[in-house]
Amino acid sequence: MSVTPTKAMVLAAGLGLRMRPLTDHMPKPLVRVAGQPLLDHVLDKLAGASVAEAVVNVHYLPDQIIQHSASRTRPRIIISDERDEVLGTGGAVVKALPLLGKEPFFHVNADTMWIDGVRPNLERLAETFDPDRMDILLLMAPTTSSIGYAGRGDYAMLPDGALRKRREHQVVPFVYAGAAIMSPSLFADAPAGEFSLTKMFDRANEQERLFGLRLDGVWMHVGTPDAVQAAEEAFLESVA
Repeated sequence: MSVTPTKAMVLAAGLGLRMRPLTDHMPKPLVRVAGQPLLDHVLDKLAGASVAEAVVNVHYLPDQIIQHSASRTRPRIIISDERDEVLGTGGAVVKALPLLGKEPFFHVNADTMWIDGVRPNLERLAETFDPDRMDILLLMAPTTSSIGYAGRGDYAMLPDGALRKRREHQVVPFVYAGAAIMSPSLFADAPAGEFSLTKMFDRANEQERLFGLRLDGVWMHVGTPDAVQAAEEAFLESVA
């Protein structure tokens, strides 16, 4: 059983500290890669996946993102304003739930960037997500072929896609690529206020309802100013 999400949550409230000095006067989602803000790369992919509405949360330099996205029609942008509060990645979703509705939705980091393979990865996520078995389906990038990533990975993945969290000092082959499908029911008894989305990942994992889908293409970890150039080179090469 697959789903066809028509709504998405886009996390765009971060401070972008590791991207300084580019983010001294600009929110990270508006940093340009290959001539286009990171946020627009994400929104274009959501539009391509037939998403009608995207809830974008804002906190750091919020007016710049609000103004930038005001004219966007595909998807239509709904702002979740967090300028006066710090909610974390999990609290941000809880605040936005009334706007997201009761059906599974895409969840995408505004600063993630990937090059699709033969088929769009968001389309593949929608085809793979099974609400009877899953609360969360994460797009997982192989660490060895990702650009700009040098960490130990986040999860190991079983043949059926079930994820197993990396233990301390362990090295695992997959890193979360910043795109997912989630069921809003997972947040029914979520804590109030600020908390990290990893809390919900862990909960789904404990209940064996956290799954992953291997990314088809190349994921780029655009976390620092130096990583921008590497991402640009990879992106421009892919469209040449």
